[in-house]
Amino acid sequence: MKPVDTTCRVVDVGLIPYGPASELQKRIVALRKDAQIPDVLLLCEHPHVITLGRNGHLENLRANDRVLRQMGVEFHDTDRGGDITYHGPGQIVGYPIVDLTNLRRDVRWYVSSLEEVMIRTAADFGVAARRLDGCHGIWVQTPAGEEKLAALGVHLSRWVTSHGIAFNVSSDLRYFDLIVPCGIRGKRATSLERVLNRSIRLDEVRGSLLTHFSEVFQRKLVPMSRRELEQFMESHDAEPRMIPAGQTPGESAA
Repeated sequence: MKPVDTTCRVVDVGLIPYGPASELQKRIVALRKDAQIPDVLLLCEHPHVITLGRNGHLENLRANDRVLRQMGVEFHDTDRGGDITYHGPGQIVGYPIVDLTNLRRDVRWYVSSLEEVMIRTAADFGVAARRLDGCHGIWVQTPAGEEKLAALGVHLSRWVTSHGIAFNVSSDLRYFDLIVPCGIRGKRATSLERVLNRSIRLDEVRGSLLTHFSEVFQRKLVPMSRRELEQFMESHDAEPRMIPAGQTPGESAA
């Protein structure tokens, strides 16, 4: 019997618009379903964007198109679970593309495990985050009540995962006022910097997330550059995507 590959390629694609990141995920998912690529964890930041999950409610968007344009915020429908959320600079977004077939075919376990990764990460910074009954993501107790530190929304197809987590490190929390975060009225978002009242480097949090992702999912993480990932996919894609000269994979041409 062929041994199970427990490696996971980690690719940091940096700041990337939501649309190209979504297309990149789809390409990797297709390859993962065909067992042509091992598990992949994409890490990135997005420019200001609001996304609505497949079961979301548009009434949880508080801003009209004109306001979104003025504030430079894109809007995208997605096929992930969950309701509405915001992504932007200062937030670490992680998209695990993992085949659960030989790990554990259990959606609840997978979601709980992602939450566990983020809870352990928060603990590394002295923050006691926890789950909240009936609400996905992780939460912290503040003088104003429970506030959401990190969100998650996932999609599974043939037990291959996509979409994932969003951990607020130094996010501009004013953008969350444009939505009812995750469709939960009366709850607010927070960030690690706001909870700790000090500056936090994204690299610090990113390293902690990777450590705990490896622990929780029992995966050996292997760094892979954006260029290496793109070259690998082009060698397997039926219709490889051309990259303009001088443009790095994952970036948009001006």
